Amino acid sequence: MKIEISANPRTLQGSSASRRLRRTGRIPGVVYGGEKDAVAIDLEHKAIYFLLKNEAFHASILTLDLDGKKEQVLLRDYQMHSFKQQVLHIDFQRVSQTEKIHVKVPLHFINAEVSPGVKLSHGIANHIAVEADVSCLAKNLPEFIEVDLANLQAGQSVHLSEIKLPKGVEFVDLAHGDDKAVATIVVPRGAKEAAEGTAAE
Repeated sequence: MKIEISANPRTLQGSSASRRLRRTGRIPGVVYGGEKDAVAIDLEHKAIYFLLKNEAFHASILTLDLDGKKEQVLLRDYQMHSFKQQVLHIDFQRVSQTEKIHVKVPLHFINAEVSPGVKLSHGIANHIAVEADVSCLAKNLPEFIEVDLANLQAGQSVHLSEIKLPKGVEFVDLAHGDDKAVATIVVPRGAKEAAEGTAAE
């Protein structure tokens, strides 16, 4: 999914300038990284607010159109108002085509309903993690990673080492020897007793 956002260079900085900017429906931000200096920018609030609700916006290479010049960036941070539906500030990092990036990518769990742990043991798929930190070149960054639960038995877990990754992508935790579990099948007490009662009959 290709997402392009437009921004303007921001000359006035400071808290009072940022407040005035927000009153006009714009968001202060910054783009940094690469071999260029950090640049203060401002963006349309409405467009960014709705993009933040899009999962792909958080884990995709974005195209930033800054005053007619386009560059590839990643969303790195943003701040929301404590109670208003308002984005206060947003940060982007420039992306190199030759250096690996670290990005948190969403995990999409599939086939839980046909797994033995759910279908036969009346278990529930418990998602221990909903995202994972990956390392890859920008061109290889996946929007999400599928985790297949089809063969999971009750009480079993799926670990990072068991997940099939796209070419050129690796889990950061796994590379450091941490084979985390991301999902498990849990059988509620009531379901377990009912299953045992059915088996006894």
